[in-house]
Amino acid sequence: MAFTGKYEFESDENYDDFVKAIGLPSEKVEMGKNCKIVTEVVQNGNDFTWTQHFPGGCTTTNTFTIGKEADMETMGGKKFKATVKMEGGKVVADFPNYHHTAEIAGGKLVELSTASGVTYKRTSKKIA
Repeated sequence: MAFTGKYEFESDENYDDFVKAIGLPSEKVEMGKNCKIVTEVVQNGNDFTWTQHFPGGCTTTNTFTIGKEADMETMGGKKFKATVKMEGGKVVADFPNYHHTAEIAGGKLVELSTASGVTYKRTSKKIA
């Protein structure tokens, strides 16, 4: 499927401003700064398992089906319910305090998160 693969952090934009906008705890801010997050996506039709592996062994996994409500977790560890959608080939979700999209562009995973007018962009290259 289009999203299936393992992706390693390549670059980001507006990280500091974005994490301030969402009120991320300082220990989580440092954990995410310039770290080589590996995102692993398994897509089977409309079913997804989306896992982020952080250096040091911390892992966050969200499992969801497009169009159905699912239990999710933010990068700050907050649990919530959301209905993930597919819009124009992009995975779209509204987290408690930000709007998130993910797409495959030029063979890379490009994620945009927007809160309070600040957009954070993370680009990851496919490694598997």
